[in-house]
Amino acid sequence: MKVGTALNMLCQPGRSDVSVVGEHLAIGDLAEPLGFDSLFALEHHFTGYAMSPAPAQLLSYFAGRTRRISLGTAVIVLPWHDPVRVAEEIALLDILCGGRCVFGFGRGAASVEYEGFRIPMDEARPRFVEAAQIIVKALSNDSFEHEGRFFQIPRTAIRPRPMSHPERRFYASAVSPDSAEIMAKLGFGILMVMQNEWPKAAEDIARYRAIASEAGHTPRPPIILTNVCCAESRDEAHERAFKYLGLKWQSIDTHYHFSDGHLATVKGYESYGKMAKTYAKINASAEAKTKATDFYVSIQIVGTPKDCLDKIAELRRCTGMDHLVAEFSFGGLPHEEAEVNMRLFADKVLPALQRDPAFAAPETPEKATVATARENVFAPA
Repeated sequence: MKVGTALNMLCQPGRSDVSVVGEHLAIGDLAEPLGFDSLFALEHHFTGYAMSPAPAQLLSYFAGRTRRISLGTAVIVLPWHDPVRVAEEIALLDILCGGRCVFGFGRGAASVEYEGFRIPMDEARPRFVEAAQIIVKALSNDSFEHEGRFFQIPRTAIRPRPMSHPERRFYASAVSPDSAEIMAKLGFGILMVMQNEWPKAAEDIARYRAIASEAGHTPRPPIILTNVCCAESRDEAHERAFKYLGLKWQSIDTHYHFSDGHLATVKGYESYGKMAKTYAKINASAEAKTKATDFYVSIQIVGTPKDCLDKIAELRRCTGMDHLVAEFSFGGLPHEEAEVNMRLFADKVLPALQRDPAFAAPETPEKATVATARENVFAPA
């Protein structure tokens, strides 16, 4: 199994953005020497929820500082960009890192970001599909043209040409059923943030696999993104996770405003409306918030190194994943604690995941038990 890490640079009150970004760059610098297989960069704008507005630019920095690990985006939000520029950035990054890049795409779910880019949110789905098609054309052909609803592109070419075939390593984030269907029909792999019960995630992946196969594509094993809180004792791990994953959950609603239910009325995002009930618990009673935070912690990887191995084995059985991407610094967790978290995982968990035949990804995930707490729906990290 491949194992990577992702950088989620949450702004922190009383601290400069520069200092927060600097600490996450230091976390990124640890990925290769500690033995991880990949490093992923996010894309978010305007609120400080994740201060990473240009993932290809951030990964170009690490392309010059690494030699072995894969560099991935989680994700580039296509409706916010000119797809020709995205294709150019991908081609250049492919050269800079020697073909070590993996690209995840998404359509985004934050109205504040759509408003900031002056893009109608109800156009997200068709804009995503058209942009994705253009990027594949641009990277796989010496020249291309396109006549569509949003983009009219005369015969042109991107230069420099990529050194490999990055379009064969495209994944896309799928949180809603609509997104999963889009990605499957495009032939993209699925990149899933663990935001619900694992059996429910397994159902979504099975649906994706079925649609992809029906469309004539061979579905790849999913890439799974999750938070990891690893400590020598179970109590220490859970205490830290409850505090800082709780703060991360709060930051998600501050950015996306899921709790007000507004997405239920936005075309293409109707399925997100059911998140309102879960996120409303942030401002409900202390008991409701505690219960919901406990649930959020339970669907991440939290515990001793042995606990982490056991949970990842179960997640692999449910999803058929062959690539796990972990966030070790979340919710404003102090840098020193994040580094201890990452180093302990690298020392006690990573070798088994990479070398033990028991963690070789299965061809298809095992059938999972049907989830029961469907009202507990969280958003992408």
